[in-house]
Amino acid sequence: MALRVKVCHLSDVVDDQIRAFQVNGVTWPVIVTRVDGELFACPGVCPHEDVALYNGDLVGTTIRCPGHSYDFDLRTGACKHDRDLELRRYPVTVVGDEI
Repeated sequence: MALRVKVCHLSDVVDDQIRAFQVNGVTWPVIVTRVDGELFACPGVCPHEDVALYNGDLVGTTIRCPGHSYDFDLRTGACKHDRDLELRRYPVTVVGDEI
């Protein structure tokens, strides 16, 4: 069974902006964003090196790491620069106004 935890409220998420939320028991904040009405959630750390991904840039569904400018597709987790890297994505469940 998958573990579900409350990360934030829907009103905390701003379209086309990276928002990071601290979750109890998780070292790095969880990124939540909404692009074209679709919610995405992923770790706030780059899988390439331990760089705060939540300080990166978001262009469409691509998040760019501020450390080495690696681009990750939030829909697939694929890295544009290294096929061996993948950004973990979390399934998003909305219950009432909570993500």
